[in-house]
Amino acid sequence: MKLKLLFLCAIALFLSVYSVSAQTKKQNPLPVINYNENVNADLTKKELAFIKEVYADKANEYVLSKPQRIKDIKNILRNRISIVEHANKDLSSYKPLSSVKLFNNYNKTLTRDNVFNMETFNPLKYNFNFYTRDMSTITYRIDNTNYLINIKSQYQ
Repeated sequence: MKLKLLFLCAIALFLSVYSVSAQTKKQNPLPVINYNENVNADLTKKELAFIKEVYADKANEYVLSKPQRIKDIKNILRNRISIVEHANKDLSSYKPLSSVKLFNNYNKTLTRDNVFNMETFNPLKYNFNFYTRDMSTITYRIDNTNYLINIKSQYQ
């Protein structure tokens, strides 16, 4: 009986040590996000329209009433996203925009653009991983065009 009890205690000790070590996986601390001065300017009419298109009747509750959220979205739209044309280059190795789901949590009628127009393209419509811990730029190909969307890490 004592042998069984000793064996059970040894197993319990092993499992508790293993469990604790599995839960203490350390992640590198995140660097501070440095915003450009341009995020201090007011939202433009176009940016406000983008937010309202995506968040619909929840825009005020989830974005416009939250100064940090507004700052983050202005940073995305003004500093982190660039659309670049690459004529005469094979872009098939890049992930197509059509593979990214729509961010239609708040506006169920949100639809993809049938034709790409750089002036009206709303990146907030797409479920891009804007807040990844990854430090690199993520690139997508806009289907049936020579355009690429580059999304810089918020830590760059």
